Amino acid sequence: MNLTTPCHLSLLLLLVVNLTGVYGSRIIGGAEVYPYSIRYQASLLFFNSHFCGGTLIHPQWVVSAAHCWRPKHMIQVVLSEHIIQNVEGFEQIFNVSLVVRHYQYQHWTFDNDIMLLKLDRPAILNTRVEPAALPDPRSPPMANGARCTVSGWGVTWLNSYSLSPVLRSVDVDIFSNCWYYYYFRVTDNMICAGSYFGGKDSCQGDSGGPLVCDGKFEGIVSWGIGCAYSYYPGVYTKGSFRRLIPPHHY
Repeated sequence: MNLTTPCHLSLLLLLVVNLTGVYGSRIIGGAEVYPYSIRYQASLLFFNSHFCGGTLIHPQWVVSAAHCWRPKHMIQVVLSEHIIQNVEGFEQIFNVSLVVRHYQYQHWTFDNDIMLLKLDRPAILNTRVEPAALPDPRSPPMANGARCTVSGWGVTWLNSYSLSPVLRSVDVDIFSNCWYYYYFRVTDNMICAGSYFGGKDSCQGDSGGPLVCDGKFEGIVSWGIGCAYSYYPGVYTKGSFRRLIPPHHY
């Protein structure tokens, strides 16, 4: 797109981007994971139904996307989950005592799209539940093409409205030049990952879930144009960006 794009086309693109973010972003082109192998993965429930993902970063804190916000009394968090429609016996289910949405979150741009959920009690850490490893804030930016993994229960093909019943993951690559594709929306608080040729992405129902690179939690599923389109990678809130939430909430 260039600066001379007709107004009606710009408006259409903006609408598509907004709808993608609002309804959650997205696992396409991946596969079912070995049960309970992603020990930091969380499922957020709204009226007992999965609606967003999250990442356990501390025994009593889960991080997700700010656009997944709901009043705290309407959210439950499930850890040690694999099949979301079944009770498998290993689940740890929590109410939420505090929701902290980033104080500068902008719903129209998805900048600062990060939220912390305080569980009503600490999680029991075991072979199925463990906080994600956090990146060193002094680490340099990830290189273009760095391989990462995104996971969730989101839809598995673009025109589907059905969530995956099992936890899935897909490998995606970092786009260090994301501004080239989304220069009108991407900020320094975001990173992009996907496939140049499409076919691999997060999708509706994966929002708030983890992007992990070299074993470290690097991003939060946030938004994008469609799912798995060529040259339109998924956009993630930087995991290292958590430090910008006032420290007394962390």
